[in-house]
Amino acid sequence: MSLLPTPFERLARARADLRIGLPVELRGAGTRLLAASAESVSAERLSGLMALGPAVVAVTARRAETLKARAYDGDLARLRLPADASEALVAALADPARDLSHPMKGPFNEERGTDASLHRAAIRLAKSARLLPAVVAVTPPADARYPELTWLDAADVAAEGDLAPVMSELASARLPMAVSQAGRLHVFRPADGSEEHSAVEIGRPDRDGAPLVRLHSACFTGDVLGSLKCDCGPQLHAALERMAAEGAGVLLYLSQEGRGIGLTNKLRAYSLQDQGFDTVEANHRLGFEDDERDFRIGAELLRKLGFSRVRLLTNNPAKVAMLEDCGIEVVERVPLKAGHGPLNRAYLATKAKKSGHLL
Repeated sequence: MSLLPTPFERLARARADLRIGLPVELRGAGTRLLAASAESVSAERLSGLMALGPAVVAVTARRAETLKARAYDGDLARLRLPADASEALVAALADPARDLSHPMKGPFNEERGTDASLHRAAIRLAKSARLLPAVVAVTPPADARYPELTWLDAADVAAEGDLAPVMSELASARLPMAVSQAGRLHVFRPADGSEEHSAVEIGRPDRDGAPLVRLHSACFTGDVLGSLKCDCGPQLHAALERMAAEGAGVLLYLSQEGRGIGLTNKLRAYSLQDQGFDTVEANHRLGFEDDERDFRIGAELLRKLGFSRVRLLTNNPAKVAMLEDCGIEVVERVPLKAGHGPLNRAYLATKAKKSGHLL
């Protein structure tokens, strides 16, 4: 048995490296790229990268639109850095929180006409690390080698997003709760070593029937702190109460904070909302899509638990479509209306208008 890391294990290592400011090496089709997170790269490492050759900051087309830069590569733009580029400039290109203090960042000199697949893979990797989707990238000299840096094949980065998630159950235990003493908690870990997900069973849901099921994305601010900016906390508790009233149900608690962008980026989006942008516009200014969650995880957890048919507690038709696309039959969509208030009225209206929620 080899002691060397597999491609998926190198992906997990690369995510950790990007988070602490280390560059990673991406390889593909005879080309190489060194890439570091634009939000975590230090001034010293930025200087080291720029000493290797012309450097760019690669951002998504969403972020490029905010910066008034041209996304010549379709889904991304590569902004050439001037020779005297600073850590502050790189951070300002990536983080919309600095848009007010650094309003004039252009005009930009965009890289184009060359293959951007390695830059695309680097942005995808940054997203999966819950970082802003922006990287500092440079093509190293052909004879340069960096054995201590994590290297990845760009095809493996792309494959990770295309492959169905693989989950392993780590532990389960009886868990009496306020809504029902007949509770059991299961914890699952993805094969790529990323955040763990959990499932709560109320009573004894019928594996041959269609139990009441809720796919709930983790929301620290709403579920734990009782935030009034969203309806997540009330929906979570209303779902558990509904299951308890029926005597059985399954709540899947997915670690996909902020529609999949992570808690830090969600708070960045909150700051943008305080400036007058709605929740979708805020995500776009950060460089993300409307919703970055992977609901295939929910389907995989249901299969692991032995369920193939469900009654889904949701106001989001996209969840119904996703489960059915993944082979889980949704025999009924059960509305879940809770937590509407004056402080989240605009947020809910945006979810209905732009994301198709049935509120």
